[in-house]
Amino acid sequence: DTNIWLARCVRCPVAYHANDNCMAAGSLVLANNSFLCPNHFTPRKGCKNHEHINVSWCFVCSEGGSLLCCEACPAAFHRECLNIEMPQGSWFCNDCKAGKRPRIKDILWVKWGRYRWWPAEVCLAKDVPNNILRMKHEVGEFPVQFFGSKDFVWTYQARVFPYMEGDTHSIEKMGKGTDAVYKNALTEAAERFRELQAEKEMKQLQEERKSDKKPPPYKPIKVNRPIGKVQIITADLSEIPRCNCKASDENPCGIDSECINRMLMYECHPQVCAAGERCQNQAFTKRQYTPVEIVRTLSCGWGLVGVSDIKKGAFVCEYVGEVIDEEECRARIRHAQENDICNFYMLTLDKDRIIDAGPKGNQARFMNHCCQPNCETQKWTVNGDTRVGLFSLQDIPKGMELNFNYNLECLGNGKTACKCGAPNCSGFLGVRPKNQLSAEKLKLKEGKRKVPMKKKTKQEVTKEREDECFSCGDGGQIVSCKKPGCPKVYHADCLNLAKRPAGRWECPWHQCDICGKEAASFCEMCPNSYCKEHREGMLFISKLDGKLSCSEHDPCGPDPLEPGEIREYDPRAKMSCWAPINPAPRSFCAMCSVFCARIQPDLTLAVGEFDLTHSGRFAPNKQNMSIKRS
Repeated sequence: DTNIWLARCVRCPVAYHANDNCMAAGSLVLANNSFLCPNHFTPRKGCKNHEHINVSWCFVCSEGGSLLCCEACPAAFHRECLNIEMPQGSWFCNDCKAGKRPRIKDILWVKWGRYRWWPAEVCLAKDVPNNILRMKHEVGEFPVQFFGSKDFVWTYQARVFPYMEGDTHSIEKMGKGTDAVYKNALTEAAERFRELQAEKEMKQLQEERKSDKKPPPYKPIKVNRPIGKVQIITADLSEIPRCNCKASDENPCGIDSECINRMLMYECHPQVCAAGERCQNQAFTKRQYTPVEIVRTLSCGWGLVGVSDIKKGAFVCEYVGEVIDEEECRARIRHAQENDICNFYMLTLDKDRIIDAGPKGNQARFMNHCCQPNCETQKWTVNGDTRVGLFSLQDIPKGMELNFNYNLECLGNGKTACKCGAPNCSGFLGVRPKNQLSAEKLKLKEGKRKVPMKKKTKQEVTKEREDECFSCGDGGQIVSCKKPGCPKVYHADCLNLAKRPAGRWECPWHQCDICGKEAASFCEMCPNSYCKEHREGMLFISKLDGKLSCSEHDPCGPDPLEPGEIREYDPRAKMSCWAPINPAPRSFCAMCSVFCARIQPDLTLAVGEFDLTHSGRFAPNKQNMSIKRS
């Protein structure tokens, strides 16, 4: 923020904006423009709460072992996880080297006395009781309030580390003996963290609107520019079709004329058309655009409005940009996803070429999406090559925003919330191309014929991450589950997430849909899952392919397990289950040791028998499953 002056430390070059949002917690303010920063903290000898402490797990993989510990904060890492050589002497993590310090209203994990790591919030001095303020503390120490207990203490950087989204997922794994105060603290911390994140995002949005006095930079171009191996086609004059219009006609090749070229979306060539200079079907070549203005909209960023009234069927402008192939397109999308770039300007030109108006383009790149648009895209053939133009669908008054429907034109499968506000708004933009929809339907029909499973050879390697969203089955901008061994990925919108989750995020497949506890049985076709208490009657054998599924999405209807029906596992297959191996025949469940009358007493399984409510525990090896009716 350039409107706030900088305050400087009197002992070192550190400087912060003189406000609570930027100033490091623990700074001692001396005047309006000077302070003493936390780097000058001196621990008191003999004070146990001034001792530096590091966590016993890696911040990257959450596993223990031989760890590389930061000298300034509790962070610890495996050298292999950071892919660095073993440093000599003191070592500091990247956050500490970058000068990151706790700030007011930050949610932290705090180590105090013999208590476990506990969530707390950094407090303003005015919110701290007087008896706490009078307690002896040093420069660099700051007050925090613990969630759950509501106690206040003074601490410093070497005994805290940042709270991140997803840190409270372990609450479902805790037993009944866990302290209720601690469970309550985790719940309060998660709620407060979401509240502060929402405030931060709203403030950031307001700042962006204030600072955005002009559109983001791009290079204006007038015609399409080929990139790489892509070529712009130029036809021979003898191959260009000639219409029957004449120069003596009232409106030769006009909108209301019977020009065969216009009807077929071919633009007349000035050297071929008999109408000559009077030809009205050369809007692309002559760039006869409708006057428009780039403006800031209320909810959709920058947009286009007409400077004057626009008649129905009028040519607004051509969609111009860099013409790239599919390989370059995917590389650009991948780069955008890695850098959290959400704005795309790509339109399919033909089966081999895409127009990307992101880095280079014209004013058409600012036209927003609408589910009830007043413009549309049309593909015209101009001098033998395909071009994309935007045409009005209705009479548009002056000052009205121009928009078109991205449906079937926008490249990519990522789902983005639509903010057009139209009565028929679909809720999302960037819908899948039509050919992919057809492929999905064809795949669904073919799925009715059971295909034998291919036996995996030793050379085959299981994918570390899946390519399609586990909720909707589409690709695009996806987020992955950070739980070890889980390959599931999702669209943020499919999980009703406003933004991509950060930190050690676990997908909803691992929590019960009813109570939120750790799931024990899983649907194989969607993220629905259930704990031991709520899974009874929730899962069925799908008639479609024999998979364990819930009743929400099976197109053929559920096939409930019947009395006497069991699951038989091939003992010759390599299987990894969560139950002890016991080849002895028995009539009780290997999961809960409860007698189950549905299990055949004379059936011996290499991995132990399970009753029907616990059969979902074999989720990692569902391909070895078959159905047997007694």
